[in-house]
Amino acid sequence: MGDYFVIMVSIAVLFLFIIIVAMLKRYKRCPSDQILVVYGKVGKGIETESRSAKCIHGGAAFIWPVIQSFQFLDLTPISIEINLRSALSKQNIRVDVPSRFTVGISTEANVMTNAAERLLGLSQEAISNLAKDIIFGQLRLVVATMDIEEINSNRDKFLAAVSSNVEAELKKIGLKLINVNVTDINDESGYIQALGKEAAAKAINDAKKSVAEKNRDGEVGQAEAHQAQRVQVAAADATAVEGENIAKITIANSDADRREKEAEAKRKAVAAEKVMEAKALEEAYAAEKQAEDARAMRDKATQTANVVVSAEIDKQKVEIDAEAIAEQTRRMAKGEADAIFLKMDAQARGIYEILSKQAEGFEHLVKAAGDNARDAVMLMIADKLPELVKTQVEAIKNIKIDKVTVWETGNGKDGKTSTANFMQGMLGSIPPLDDVFKSAGLELPDILKGSQKANHPVEDVKSETKS
Repeated sequence: MGDYFVIMVSIAVLFLFIIIVAMLKRYKRCPSDQILVVYGKVGKGIETESRSAKCIHGGAAFIWPVIQSFQFLDLTPISIEINLRSALSKQNIRVDVPSRFTVGISTEANVMTNAAERLLGLSQEAISNLAKDIIFGQLRLVVATMDIEEINSNRDKFLAAVSSNVEAELKKIGLKLINVNVTDINDESGYIQALGKEAAAKAINDAKKSVAEKNRDGEVGQAEAHQAQRVQVAAADATAVEGENIAKITIANSDADRREKEAEAKRKAVAAEKVMEAKALEEAYAAEKQAEDARAMRDKATQTANVVVSAEIDKQKVEIDAEAIAEQTRRMAKGEADAIFLKMDAQARGIYEILSKQAEGFEHLVKAAGDNARDAVMLMIADKLPELVKTQVEAIKNIKIDKVTVWETGNGKDGKTSTANFMQGMLGSIPPLDDVFKSAGLELPDILKGSQKANHPVEDVKSETKS
């Protein structure tokens, strides 16, 4: 009984192991250069319709036995040579467009499904032939829509048109256009060759022109270089001469300084010798003076003992009296000076106060005249007018005329007698107020110009004289 149980367990374990191994073998991993296509019962897609296959790139999937199977699509690029000949262009000129296209199975979701449906099981050669037929047709279609100039000169536009048309058709069978390379374009009429010759001729002419311009620039540059060389050499020579002159000036200044210092040193030496000699003489004279002073002192002592003492006493008394008088004089002078200073200081302060008050009065007067200085001056003159008239009359008031003898003939001019003419002339010697005002730059008002007095000047003078 125990052996039977062991056998059953062993069989169950073995069966389970076989199942696990079989399951592991049905788990397929997809390499990076292939597409795993699972077909059979693969479920439904986004829509309700059933999918024909499930494409996996870069992953893994479990393949159910019996209901599912799998194959791989190779992603290796396929190079296809397309020798398109006698393709009719837009200008009805037949051209040859040899080119090479590189295609491969696409890894886009929808396009992979197209590849699984249309390319699964085909060889690389079969896929290449199928793609070649599609490329030939689309290439002829693109050539028919473009001019030869565009195809030849604007290769980017041509390749973009080819890529757009060809790729759209290749996606229908699950392929992707990787690269397009047009090797050369020729035509039967030689039109492209003529365009090439024209471009070559233009390039040659441009090159010749450029070479001529460069040669011209070279000649001009060489001439400018020679000119610059000459200018720089001349400048260098001038700088060298200037440097030599500066060096000579420096040497001359150095020699002058040296001679000046030598002369100064010699002068100091001679002066020192003279000073030493003078000091020697001074010391000798001092010694002699001391000897004479000693002898004088001895004589003085002798005279002092006899006569000088009394005279010295008198002299000192006179000096003391003189110093006392001088001190008294100095003190009196100082007192007078202080008094004068105080007097002048008081006068100055008084004048300052008077001028300050006058300035304040002038300021108020100008403000009263509406800030018009001329009107203010007229007000001041009007205020002083009586004094001016009085001063003008005072000029002849005190004239004392003891006796005036007039020989009157009665033949006066304009009805005036000689006495009237005499008095009128005396009054005319006084400056009129109008002239006084004009000399000060002012204008006397018309009412004060004395027009009535001008009509009877003699009577006014007589009345003033009587007064």
